[in-house]
Amino acid sequence: MAKKSDEFYFDTFIACADIANRAAKLLLDIMENFDPAAIDGALERMHALENEGDERNHEISDALVTAFITPIEREDIATLAERLDAVTDHLEGVLHRIYFTNVQEIRPSALKMARKLVEGSESLAALVRELPRFKRSKTLREQVVAVNAIEEQCDRIYIESMRELHTDPALETLTVISWRDVYTFLEITADSMEGVAETIENVVMANS
Repeated sequence: MAKKSDEFYFDTFIACADIANRAAKLLLDIMENFDPAAIDGALERMHALENEGDERNHEISDALVTAFITPIEREDIATLAERLDAVTDHLEGVLHRIYFTNVQEIRPSALKMARKLVEGSESLAALVRELPRFKRSKTLREQVVAVNAIEEQCDRIYIESMRELHTDPALETLTVISWRDVYTFLEITADSMEGVAETIENVVMANS
């Protein structure tokens, strides 16, 4: 395998972040225009993005096998690739839970979380685009903080939503169980975005 340039790694990270952003927007679109009868097609569209992310992650893994010199530590490259891929995986996981718990109607608070995930994925994409300039960037730290702030907002929505879910006497038990799973995975997705930001912050600190 030919030696990969430094740009290969950064460009692939950017591509992975873009895939996650597209997956977040797709999830929101599916939830905002929810049609239980069309869930199979929605799953296929999301899975296509998840496969695209996997392919990019494999490209990085394959390059690292023969790489001698890399722009940042090999372990950091592998960790960042895995965490970016996890964001897309978790977005697909939200849709899986809507599917296998047989959700028939989307709750407003879930839409609020999904919209925050789109904000988070957009902030994450901007952060990753700044990564190639991490040694001289004046905005990277602010972008890390922006991703962290969105995760905190998701935390608050999650807590409020779970409280509402478990105190509404009109809700059937199966509905509570289904939405508890969906809300939890929405929160896990927000956490995974923060995980990417923390990884990038650690890379910057280690290489500055």
